[in-house]
Amino acid sequence: MQFNNNHIDRTTAASFVKLVLDCIDREYPHSQLCWFDSDEDIKPPREMTPAFYGCLDWHSAVHGHWLLVRLCRCFPTATFADSVRTALDRSLTPAKIQGEIAHLQKRPFFECPYGFAWLLQLAMELREWDDPQANTWLAALAPLETIVATNFQIWLQKLAAPDRTGTHSQTAFALGLALDWARSRSDRDFADAIATKARQFYLNDCNYPLQIEPIAYDFISPGLAEADLMRRLLAPTDFADWLSNFLPQFHAAEASQCLQPLQVENPNDYYQAHFRGLNLSRAWMLEGIISQLPIDDARLAPLREIAELHRQHGSVDVTSDCYASSHWVGTFAVYLATARGLGS
Repeated sequence: MQFNNNHIDRTTAASFVKLVLDCIDREYPHSQLCWFDSDEDIKPPREMTPAFYGCLDWHSAVHGHWLLVRLCRCFPTATFADSVRTALDRSLTPAKIQGEIAHLQKRPFFECPYGFAWLLQLAMELREWDDPQANTWLAALAPLETIVATNFQIWLQKLAAPDRTGTHSQTAFALGLALDWARSRSDRDFADAIATKARQFYLNDCNYPLQIEPIAYDFISPGLAEADLMRRLLAPTDFADWLSNFLPQFHAAEASQCLQPLQVENPNDYYQAHFRGLNLSRAWMLEGIISQLPIDDARLAPLREIAELHRQHGSVDVTSDCYASSHWVGTFAVYLATARGLGS
């Protein structure tokens, strides 16, 4: 299965929906990073986080729900719409969201920043959807959204240095998603806080060694995530200059050689499966970078070629039923195929 040109048809959308519907209520296997103070803290996932307990881990459950909302919003008359609405009705209830809030009150920075960023994206997707049921789900989710946004900002204010790895703790990736939410909410304080930290952390970066990526089993490119964040903050000419200093490789004739798609040799390996997501996230971040460069920038053509190559590799077997991929990779494919990060 492949998708191209920022397009996703109903058949492909249905396959992604099926991946999520097959696992949002699947409690085990489960991976959860929590701090336990006593036996009373040890509970099954469905009791700890009653809305988002499937899909192997909390963040995947959250962005799995985002996928359902995104595709139901894009395809409101699709045959899968009724099943999606039923699933969202089951998850996004006031009682279950109160259970999520109780969990977060004990662990205020649980799944921050990655999971927090996707929770805000879920709320943003619901808020942008002109649909009566979406309004009901958003009303249930809103108290959790408020707490997540508040705690995210507290976390950010205390952050002394960015995480430059390529997995869940990565700073630039989460800040990009959070900035899109803050702007959609006209939350000037949060948007300004993100901009201030981003400039502090990244504005003077130069000569990033893109050729060393991936670092272990990344599903996010640290270098491209940084550039994708900074394109949200700088005017086109300023961004073009910044990118020249940060990634001078893109000016070279052999630009494509410094960023090649990754192969997945063992699809059942949970870590190696990260490379599926890496190919997809690289593609959408490159498209974000392209969107902010001046129209006469010489880097546009080679960057489009690199982005398309990663899109093609990332879309191969993306609906595989191997749980190492199926519990999460659909989200990355849908984010790319529907151009979510470009304001759509």
